[in-house]
Formats: sequence, structure tokens, C-alpha cells
Amino acid sequence: MKRWLPFVKNNPSVAVIRLSGVIATGSRGTLNDAALAGTIEKAFVRGKPAAVALLLNSPGGSPVQSSLIAARIRRLAAEKDVPVYAFVEDVAASGGYWLACAADEIFVDESSIVGSIGVISSSFGFHELMQRQGIERRVHTAGKDKSMLDPFRPERDEDIVRLKDLQKQIHDAFIAHVQKRRGAKLPEGEDLFTGEIWVGQKSIDTGLADGIGHLVPVMKDKLGNKVKFRVYGQRKSFLNRIGAQVFGDAMAQVEDRALWARFGL
Repeated sequence: MKRWLPFVKNNPSVAVIRLSGVIATGSRGTLNDAALAGTIEKAFVRGKPAAVALLLNSPGGSPVQSSLIAARIRRLAAEKDVPVYAFVEDVAASGGYWLACAADEIFVDESSIVGSIGVISSSFGFHELMQRQGIERRVHTAGKDKSMLDPFRPERDEDIVRLKDLQKQIHDAFIAHVQKRRGAKLPEGEDLFTGEIWVGQKSIDTGLADGIGHLVPVMKDKLGNKVKFRVYGQRKSFLNRIGAQVFGDAMAQVEDRALWARFGL
């Protein structure tokens, strides 16, 4: 009955959005803007939350999807005038840290891994194996660079130069995002954008996080002991629910596993 009485103050609520997994488009991606859009919108609107909390556990992935998700969170935070707090579980690295920076404050566990502000591109080269097996590669293009970085032919120096240039542009955008969101919290004269990672208190010392803390105690400290939590999770397709590994692309799963493995997870 209390909720229907306009003169009775309701207890504050926190909308909790779980962001866990690799950031990528399509069925491969656990996290992408298209899949999360509805969830994020609801979290900021339903019940007029006093705050939104991001529960983060991601080794990264697509820089574009990271940017789109973070931009959506910031737009809604400004429109609804709602503060956002990020709580890092195992890891918020690379694109995962891009998402963390969408928050006004970032909290970590003493063993959380944070950072990896860089850009990586990895693939395999099969041309020598194909030669040994007597397999001929036939590619016809209109445009001499259309087959840049083709894994079935030897690497070309000019392709590597172009790739490095593309990576620099993405890296610069990542750095600008971190500097804009973290601002004066970052120490002067220290290069935090080498791809290095930090754990727990070290991430706070470098200005990449704000404190050691977990969701419930931190939110109770900020909003009082009567604060309520509404948890919003990402919708999963039918194939994801019954086990995407049965139907998914094996190579994509190997790549995703490699992202987690970089951080010992």
C-alpha cells in the first residue's frame, strides 16, 4: 500500500545491470549493443532508480560495441540524472574497462584485474601448411589491397603498416574515452595506455579505479540500509540457453577462450 501513497517516501532502489562475457556482435557475442539496448533502457527507467550499478566481468572484445554500450549508458545517465557505479568482479580489461569508464565511480575487488588499455589483433598463417599439402590459393580482387592480411598467403610489410595505423586510431579513441571519464583522477606524467594491467589496490593507485568495494555494502553506504536492488540480465537466445557451444562456431569459441586466458581465467 505504501507505494501508492504519494506522501510516503519509498525506499531508494538500485538498478543492477550484469555485463559478463566477451564483447562482440552477433550470436558469438555475450555483450553487444543490440542485445543490451532494451535491458539498459529499462534499468534507467523502471521504478525511477536512485542509481544504476554495473556488475562487470569482461576481458574485452569489439571496440565499437564497447563504445556503443558505454555511450548508451552515458546518454541515459545524463537524461535521467542518475549516477552510475561499476563493480568489477574478476576482470574489466580492454573493452571491459571501456565499459567500466561509463560509470561515475569504479569499485574493484582486491583481486580484480583492470586495465589493458590497448588494441590487439591476432590471427593464424596457413600458407606454408598449404604449400606442403599441395593446396593452391586462388584469389581475384578488384583493388590491390582487398585481400589485406589474408591468412592463406605470406604476410606483407605494407599490410602490417596499415594494420598498425588502424590500431593506433582505435587506441587513440580508447585513450580519449578514459581521459574524459577519469579526468583528474589519472596521475600526471604516467603512461597508463601501454596495454598493462593492474590488480586491486594498484588499479586505485594509478587512478583507474576509485576504491575496494562490493555492490551491496557500497550501495548501502551511499543510499542507506533500506536500499533495494533490481537486477537486469541480458536476454539470451534459445540456442544460447541450451548451449551455444553445440551450435556455435568453434573458431570463435577458441578466440573467446583465448581472451579470458590472457588474464588467467
